[in-house]
Amino acid sequence: MSAMGEALATRAQELTGRREPFVRATVVRAQHPTSAQAGDTGLLLSDGTLEGFVGGACVQSSVREYGLKSLATREPILLRVVAGEPSHRQEEGAVQVSNPCLSGGAVEIFLQPSVPSPRVLVVGSTPIAHALVALGGPLGLHLQLVAGLAASADIEPRPNDAALIVASHGRDEEPALEAALRAGVPYVGLVASHARGAAVLASLNVTDEQRARVLSPAGLQLGARSPAEIALSILAQLVAERAAAHPAETEAANGVPAADTAPAAIDPVCGMSVTVGDTTPSAEFAGATFHFCSESCRRTFLADPERYANAS
Repeated sequence: MSAMGEALATRAQELTGRREPFVRATVVRAQHPTSAQAGDTGLLLSDGTLEGFVGGACVQSSVREYGLKSLATREPILLRVVAGEPSHRQEEGAVQVSNPCLSGGAVEIFLQPSVPSPRVLVVGSTPIAHALVALGGPLGLHLQLVAGLAASADIEPRPNDAALIVASHGRDEEPALEAALRAGVPYVGLVASHARGAAVLASLNVTDEQRARVLSPAGLQLGARSPAEIALSILAQLVAERAAAHPAETEAANGVPAADTAPAAIDPVCGMSVTVGDTTPSAEFAGATFHFCSESCRRTFLADPERYANAS
């Protein structure tokens, strides 16, 4: 493995450990003339930052656009970039983009999204808490056992915290519940009887609207008795709540931008679709902002801005 390949592998492990979504872009075929070679790789972050090398600036623009779409849908995409007037042809799992910036050749890039499993913090060391961890893994959830005070310190407005379930039977319940409600964690459940749950909720230092979001007793009414059955009812409720959520909210709860949240623009020089981000080349003219697929197009625009601004 090359030095760059080793560095990207380390970077991917770091992102995975920090539970940050990214797309691994791998050049699987390159037809000359093209600057990329089969085996070249890159990592696309959720903010549009592209690390590594998968081709020139024009190819990178297409990788950024379709990589973010892959991240939003959690589905891999085979991207083929060829020379020609701006166009795209899409089929299931693949898309071909014509790019006027290319001087011939073609490149095929496999875009593989890596999305962290939704995190579920389980407060307590009770039989129900352990049963939740045992049953939640196969559902694609990342369940983490924590103490109440530790949970209140760890919870923050992170997009991939899907739920907090308090199953500590009276130990440090309030701090964890208050932290989760203030952070906007989508599912907040309390394992308690109706009477004790009502008393806990009344003691919370939160707004009435936030207090009403706590599901107590947590779980669907399935007649559950054993810890495993109670855990099953809670996880079933969590799945139902997530499925009923608005699609955009569901995407955000998983740490992934919705497909239409990344703003796009048309490069006035070459006509390519461009995903707008902090690193996207841009220029101001006549009170408007124009975005470009590459610095080359930006320089061409600046040489005669009136021509391209009026044509866009």
